[in-house]
Amino acid sequence: MNPGIVILLLAVVVAVGFGLYRRRTDGAFASAPAAPSAWSSVAAAVPDVALGERATLLQFSSAFCAPCRTTRVVLADVAGRVDGVAHVEIDAEQHLDLVRALDVRRTPTTLVLDRDGHELTRAAGAPRREQVLAALPTLQES
Repeated sequence: MNPGIVILLLAVVVAVGFGLYRRRTDGAFASAPAAPSAWSSVAAAVPDVALGERATLLQFSSAFCAPCRTTRVVLADVAGRVDGVAHVEIDAEQHLDLVRALDVRRTPTTLVLDRDGHELTRAAGAPRREQVLAALPTLQES
């Protein structure tokens, strides 16, 4: 078999595998490590924002990020429909120290904070509405 064809087939298999992995994990919420209040870092960097009464959906975005626009719409919709939930969007490029402090590695990244500002879970990529809503019930127990 021609070595060029073997390399092409291998590249296709790797690309399909990576695409399936990203499709499965993009926007999925994962448990957050135990850490001090994420909100103290946010409030120091962006003093004009406020926590939600029950939860805060903290979104890190960048200007040329298409999934960030979709995430903004989804999170704002959830915050508008669920009492006590606030949506805060932060421009990652404008707040690089905060991005580093909270270990944000890509945009969009959404952190779900409890009413005290502690990170409960996070999602890298654009979460779907049902993923965001599923992350909220854990907040009601705290």
